[in-house]
Amino acid sequence: MSSSKLGNFTKLASSLLSGTVLVASVAVSALVIGGKQLSLLEGLELSFADSLVRLQPDQGVDPRLLVVAVDEEDIRNLGKWPTSDRVINQLLDKLNQHQPATIGLDIYRDLPLEPGNAELVTNLQLTDNIIAVCKSGNGDRERGVAPPKEIPIERLGFSDIVVDSDSIVRRNLLTITPAPNSACPAEYSFSFQLALNYLAKRGIKLEKTDQEYWKLGNTTFTPINNDTAEYQNVDARGYQILLNYRSPKVAEVITLTDVLQGKFDPKLVTGRIVLIGVTASSGNDFLYTPYSKGQREDLRMPGVLVHAQAVSQILTAVIDNKSLFWAMPGWAEVPWIFVWSVVGGVIAWRLLHPLAIVGAEIAAIVGLGGVSLIIFAGFGKVPLIPPALALLLTGASVASYKGYKNSSLGEQLLLEPANSTNYEEYETKLPPSETAESNLLDGRYKVISNIGKGGFGETYLAEDTKQPTYPECVVKQLKPTRTDEKFLELARRFFYTEAETLEKVGKHDRIPQLLAYFEANKEFYLVQEYIKGHSLSDELTPGKKLSEPYVIALLKDIIEVLQFIHGFGVIHRDIKPGNIMRRDADGRLVLIDFGAVKQLETQVADLPETNTVAIGTSGYAPPEQLLGQPVLNSDVYALGMIGIQALIGLPAVQIPKDLETKEVIWRDRVQVSDKLAAILNKMVAYRHQERYQSAMEVSKDLQQI
Repeated sequence: MSSSKLGNFTKLASSLLSGTVLVASVAVSALVIGGKQLSLLEGLELSFADSLVRLQPDQGVDPRLLVVAVDEEDIRNLGKWPTSDRVINQLLDKLNQHQPATIGLDIYRDLPLEPGNAELVTNLQLTDNIIAVCKSGNGDRERGVAPPKEIPIERLGFSDIVVDSDSIVRRNLLTITPAPNSACPAEYSFSFQLALNYLAKRGIKLEKTDQEYWKLGNTTFTPINNDTAEYQNVDARGYQILLNYRSPKVAEVITLTDVLQGKFDPKLVTGRIVLIGVTASSGNDFLYTPYSKGQREDLRMPGVLVHAQAVSQILTAVIDNKSLFWAMPGWAEVPWIFVWSVVGGVIAWRLLHPLAIVGAEIAAIVGLGGVSLIIFAGFGKVPLIPPALALLLTGASVASYKGYKNSSLGEQLLLEPANSTNYEEYETKLPPSETAESNLLDGRYKVISNIGKGGFGETYLAEDTKQPTYPECVVKQLKPTRTDEKFLELARRFFYTEAETLEKVGKHDRIPQLLAYFEANKEFYLVQEYIKGHSLSDELTPGKKLSEPYVIALLKDIIEVLQFIHGFGVIHRDIKPGNIMRRDADGRLVLIDFGAVKQLETQVADLPETNTVAIGTSGYAPPEQLLGQPVLNSDVYALGMIGIQALIGLPAVQIPKDLETKEVIWRDRVQVSDKLAAILNKMVAYRHQERYQSAMEVSKDLQQI
């Protein structure tokens, strides 16, 4: 890194860590973290997590699974539901003929349903690849549903599924400690038992780590806490992990009738885990999942398919070595949120144009979302809503502070004691001969070119030779028409008084800064910041109609500057497209060439006879200004005319006016919202008493659009 870049970085870091951005970032981060701990952001975070699930690549059906579904047509064929134990026993026998690895019966059989109960009980007791279900219930309030008689507990799993407060399934409950009075003695979930039975045939046994975590092969199942990932104060009892959905269609599905009639491919059964469950709508076993928001119909997923998702997640982690979900630890969320908060603050601090700030903040949030998506692709979960909110709030806070600072700067400066200028110190300076020869003004400003000429002097583009980088600047020359000492003394006093005003308004970041003012050879000079860019005249070409959003942005940009200068009681007097520059550095609009300078030129040229000066440009100057009596809202009129010009593509001087009322006629030339039209009409009212009385009034109405 070059020394200059390193210096700039150091300067930025120093100002950041000790200034407005740091204070705002700390305050907003604390606010957001507090809101997160109060679960205020949990719903938004969970919704975003669901979006990531829907965006992830579809892995397709798991080739290790098969679902035998009992649908409405099956129930019609059977004539009733629940069906008899004989039908269930026939179903199990037909499946076992094709050597499945494991069969999971997700149908309650706590009571005998003759005929065929004795045969079913024997089958369940003696066939070691069948896993049955029971329901553990809710302790004292609900005893649950008992398992089939005499089935060994090692082939029993509870069917309970945990759902979030919005009824969506996002967690995989592996084990619980059954309540003493529960009808279901199972410690392992139905899906976990199916996976364990399948993996045991591959020589993979369930183990515990030193931390008391479950482990299968090389995969450790780390349980969630009550504040893991998107959650805050969630019920994390039992042994839960975050559920990762494989696909909206997790397994091949055949129907009960297909199996009983032998209408299926035996290869779909051999070596697979077969889950049997009800998918008929009358079965009322449906759950909301992250996919629910992405579907127009069948918003809920049958419970047997949710169990299949849980089984697939375990097998994919253990056999395919795919990572389980991991989440950013709670302690790491604090710096994560703070960093993005700082990003939002830096954007608002460094950029000037509101649209640029909004665009950059949106880009930063898109970047944050991209980072979250990339991490999610690696099965990681990091907060998105809290850092995004922190970014936006910090950006808004810093931008508001900047706006307040700019709007109140005028009042603060007016409260400062006026600079006591000893005008007797300023003697007429005659540049040394070598200065004249080298074309230096005041011994430092090297003229590059003449960029303007008027009746009272010239304007030059110059270089400041006493700055290390020779920055460019604008030098305005004012030539009094008389050179007697009495006249020059009056001119000198007026010159320095007006220059001090320009110095104050130049403190706004979108008004050229007054760099210096001096007198030489009985002539007066103002040195101002040079704005690199193009004038608004280049954008407002005749015949080109610009959009309503463009005009609104233009009005908002300039009205902010007018609020500032009007705070000093300063009237620009010559607002027109040629005096508004689009700055190359940031695209913001800069107000240049104050009419106060023109007044200064005129009055210095002809003091004391001229007391009122008519300054302005035809088409933009309102009637009172043309009479030499401008008021603050004269600038509002000029800005309104620019807005109308941009909308209808007609130069202001050519826009017609009503012969009787003198009001501007323009609505018939363009389609525009009533709100904007009302604002523009009030800005350009012929009588200044009927216009907005201040730039602040205009700004308030513009904010309502």
